[in-house]
This record gives sequence, structure tokens and C-alpha cells, in this order.
Amino acid sequence: MTGFVLLWLSLSVSLAKERPNVLFIVADDLNCAIGPYGDTVAQTPNLDRLAARGITFERAYCQQAVCNPSRSSFLTGLRIDTVGVDDLRKYFRETAKNGQSLVTLPEHFKNHGYFCQNIGKMFHNMGETQDRRSWSIDEVLFKGTHAADTVYGNQLKFGEKSPYKAPVTEAHEVSDVVYRDGQIANLAATMLRDYAGSEQPFFLAVGFWRPHLPFVAPKKYWDQYDPSLIPLPNPSTAPQNVPEIALHSSREIKGYGLTPKDRPFTEQEIRHYRHGYYASISFMDAQIGEILEALKQSGQAENTIVAFTSDHGFHIGEQTLWGKTSNFELDARVPLIIADPRQETHHGQSTKALAELIDLYPTLAELAGIDQNLSPRLEGISLAKVVTNPSLSVKDFALTQHQQPFYGSEKNWQAMGYSLRTDRWRYTEWRSLKDQQVMVRELYDHNNDPLETRNVAHEVANTEVIFQLADQLQEVINK
Repeated sequence: MTGFVLLWLSLSVSLAKERPNVLFIVADDLNCAIGPYGDTVAQTPNLDRLAARGITFERAYCQQAVCNPSRSSFLTGLRIDTVGVDDLRKYFRETAKNGQSLVTLPEHFKNHGYFCQNIGKMFHNMGETQDRRSWSIDEVLFKGTHAADTVYGNQLKFGEKSPYKAPVTEAHEVSDVVYRDGQIANLAATMLRDYAGSEQPFFLAVGFWRPHLPFVAPKKYWDQYDPSLIPLPNPSTAPQNVPEIALHSSREIKGYGLTPKDRPFTEQEIRHYRHGYYASISFMDAQIGEILEALKQSGQAENTIVAFTSDHGFHIGEQTLWGKTSNFELDARVPLIIADPRQETHHGQSTKALAELIDLYPTLAELAGIDQNLSPRLEGISLAKVVTNPSLSVKDFALTQHQQPFYGSEKNWQAMGYSLRTDRWRYTEWRSLKDQQVMVRELYDHNNDPLETRNVAHEVANTEVIFQLADQLQEVINK
């Protein structure tokens, strides 16, 4: 018996050595600064470097465009209605029907012999939404508010009252480590260098706080951009025939100091806020560069799968909106790069295959060879075949949903919008939360209108399309 145990332990160690490490990086509120929106302003040399050694998914989508629901969804591999998290404070182990027995993405890797560490914002930072059992050691730099991660917030004297929680922008001559993301990058880089030579594979999750509001970054990142060359939002107006329930009041940005509350933003203000968003992106990109360099120095780069995404997209003035919490393409669509060093043939390529963030769980598990018995309990589909061959596609839709009006009391919620993205169409139904009846519909033709400037749901020519997409949406919701 002793000999059998020793043999089993020897085989387990051998298998663990062969398994790839995983570096999972998540941005906060990062939209796709590429693609049909024509937004090529953001300077991201390190993300570009990562894309050059991996596959870029051009059409990847979150399940709800706000932090806690999205993160709870993709870290459990479950859709919003299944995981039961649709606001900023709910905790999936309390809301999901089998919440206490759920196995999260990092927990699954931990159960298969991985050392799992979380540095930064991975699960949500508000309320009791963390999940210590998912990790091998305590999480770090995951608590606090975004407003507190500012020079302004840290200069307030104890007990001093401020006229606002934080200014909407900051551009100080300070080092990167003044802000959390600089500290997160330093810790992650140290972990990677220190872990070199370890026989146990690792799953390192790095959650950056940027480019989430407020738009703050060291001044050197602001200086990378000429403010006069920053374009205005396109489109700047709401879609034609859009139902009012699909829009919102941009409450998030107006909650920060120095933003006008009772009038539209001026052109100068719009350019400034957009400048701040881009500076925050470049700041975060520099931190990613530090981590990737540390991975290279560790000698683990050729045995480490790197996945990068954002919890959801973000509007910076397009369609009259600032922030997230909508079902439009710019909020639903997320950047997604998966770099597997074993797939050199396809490095630097992109794919138009539809993908959802809930697909990350089964994808990373399959790429690591620990995907047995996952499909019955997960609602995502592995994208591993697409990583191997970017010309393939494994699904024909992506589902995003959001209730409105979102901010404020749950008692104020009027409708849930279910939005189905197919190869050509974005179809949205707004269903009353009182009786689940369809209140209004949206339809956007991405072949002819990739910026979603016109709702064509009421055009007679699209009647058959509406019927087909409505049936498909109902089938998805009923699963």
C-alpha cells in the first residue's frame, strides 16, 4: 500500500509539472479601443505585445455591464439569472441556488494542485463579495473604493470633510506606486520572479482598478496624448428610435467632483474626460508591461497561458452616455486576448468568433488539461478550439442583460433588458419586472450600422428577423 501511495504521489507531481501556469489579468471598465468604433487613440504597447503572442477575440461580450454581476458570472461560469447577482453588493454563494457548493474558476485550479493567488480587484470590492476559499492565500489590494485610490483622497486629514468624494480627474507628478495599480503590478512581478523554479503550477489572478472612474493617472501618462487631437465621441447622439429605458443619466461620472450636474458637458470637458480615460488606460498598460517582463525573467513565460480581459465595456460620451450599465455594443463588448505559448502558429492573429466571458472558465480549464466533468455545471462553452484555430467558431450568440434604471434602490428597477448579439444583429427585449411582458424592443444591424445609430425593430422589413431572434432569445433564457 505504501508503495502505491508513493507511486500516486510521484505521478501527481509529474502531472503538475507538465501543466501550464495561468496568468489571468482583468481590467476594470475597459472598452474595446479598436474595431468598428474607429477608436485607435489609446496607446497600449504592452497589450499590443501580448496580442502579438496570442489570439485576439474581436467579438467577446460580458454578461452584464457592471462590475459585481459580470465578475460573479465569469468567475463561476454561470449566467446572470443563474448566479443570481445583478447588483453591486450581492454575493453569489448566497444568491445562487447551489451557491455554497459552487466551484469558482480559481477554486477549480486550486482543487487540481495549482497555487492560486489574487492580487487586486478580481471579485467585487463592495460589501461581502470576496471569496477567500477560491485562493491558496489571502487576497491583497482588493478592498476599498475607487475614490479613495486618489492623491486627493489620501491627502484628506482625519475627520476632514470633503465637498465631494474625489475629483473626476487627477494628473499629478507622482510615481506609479502612489496608486493601487502600481502596487499591484509590483507585487505580481515579485510573485512571478520569486516563483521561478517551483514545481507547483500557479494560477495568478491580477485585477487592475483602472481605467474605472475617477480618471486618475500619473501626469506622464497624460503627457502621452495631445489633448487637441483627442476626437469627440462618435456617435455623439442617441440612436434613432431608441426607447428611453435603454438609456441612462450618466449618474456615475456626475457623482465625482468638478463635473457639471445640471447641464450637458462642454466640448472642452468632453475632451478632458476622454483624455483622462486614455491616460488611465496607458497607466494600466504600463503595469501590464512590468508583469509581462517579470514573467519573462522568471523563465516561466513559455509555460504560462496569459489571458487578458475587462469586466465590461464603457462609454466615454458615445450615444450621449458616460459609464456602463447599458446593453449597447460599447458596454457589452470587451477586449479579450488569450496567449498560449504552445500555439505559435496562430500568434498575432485575431478571430471574429463570438465569445462570452462565461466561456473563460471552461476555456482555461481545457487549455490546462483539467476540464473533466465541467460541462454539466457550467453555462459557458470552451473556446480552446478557436485558440487552436482562429477560423473556427463554437457559438452563434452572446447574451448580455441589464436592468434599468440601475442606480439607486432595487425598488426603482422597472425592466430587465435581455440583449442577444448574433453575427449580424443585436436584438434587445425590455421585459417588465412586474409581469415579464415585453415592453419594447431594439434591433441594430451590425452589417450596415456597426455603431448602433438606428433602432430598426419597428421596420416592416425586419419582422421575420424579430420573430426569429425573439424565439432564439426565449430559448436561451429558458435554458
